[in-house]
Amino acid sequence: MYLASDNTGPAHPQVMEHVLAANEGYAMPYGADPIMERVRDRMRDVFEAPDAAVYLVATGTAANALALACYGQPWQTVFCSPVAHIHEDECNAPEFYSAGSKLTLVPGSDRMTPDALRSSIETEESRGVHGPQRGPVSITQVTERGGVYTLDEITSLTDVAKHYGLPVHLDGARFANAMVALECSAAEMTWKRGVDVVSFGGTKNGCLGVEAVVFFDPDKAWEFELRRKRGAHLFSKHRFLSAQMEGYLKNDIWLDMARQSNARAAQLSAGLLEKGAHFLHAPDANMIFASFPRRIHQRLHDAGAKYYIWSGNLEGDDPDALLAARLVCDWSLSEEHIAEFLSHF
Repeated sequence: MYLASDNTGPAHPQVMEHVLAANEGYAMPYGADPIMERVRDRMRDVFEAPDAAVYLVATGTAANALALACYGQPWQTVFCSPVAHIHEDECNAPEFYSAGSKLTLVPGSDRMTPDALRSSIETEESRGVHGPQRGPVSITQVTERGGVYTLDEITSLTDVAKHYGLPVHLDGARFANAMVALECSAAEMTWKRGVDVVSFGGTKNGCLGVEAVVFFDPDKAWEFELRRKRGAHLFSKHRFLSAQMEGYLKNDIWLDMARQSNARAAQLSAGLLEKGAHFLHAPDANMIFASFPRRIHQRLHDAGAKYYIWSGNLEGDDPDALLAARLVCDWSLSEEHIAEFLSHF
């Protein structure tokens, strides 16, 4: 009953098979391996972007920070939501890799609104040389509270950014989960809606540890290569990153895994509603925030369930006190796993 994170799940066998196959013989290092050539072509097909520049790194933090550094100058600020991963969970990596770009938190929830974004942009560049200059806009899809921007919502944000001449970055650690939830294509969720660069996640959705950075403007390619090397994120035995991504994309298992994790989250959401749980946010993909009584949390933990208590303490005098939990479904969970979890309510 592991629902703490989609990072806790296993890698998909197809990904593992490709890594083992890549371990045979020799291959050129630093991304010059033939597998990477195939990955680049496949990724361009996925995004319907034949000129896209495609690179691999091992972590989401590296993908986000290095991508943003290519668009954000040290004297600029990046606009993001107050709960964005780049703000709450990356130890100031975007600021570090950009040599000083700050973050401006757009007021509101996990999903930015056009009005709030516009207001935040207007506030900057108001103090001349003394204040931060306007920089990239960063959107998270799926958001850190389990929400999914609709395609029109993405367009409304990129339209605001483009009005001020600002590039748009999409943090897609759970890109596949959002895409299958919207039943759209990768292109429809990105460059066709005004996104300039994507951090395309693999680790949370069945890989060992690989993320892609996709630039729809190939002019950014050389700068990213330099920043990746200077930032110590260019793997020498790169073929093992390439092999993961090739296995991930083959036969569209990346979409199959996302459908599986989203389906298990839908099953869990329905069961929680029947049990009387209260939802803090609408569960659009594979992440759920729900509150239910302390006594049930205690029973679940005693039974070996693993998940995060989001607010409140597991220990306390009031067994009926409502505690919030974050529950995340990964691709490997079965219907039986969810049923077992719900049986402890």
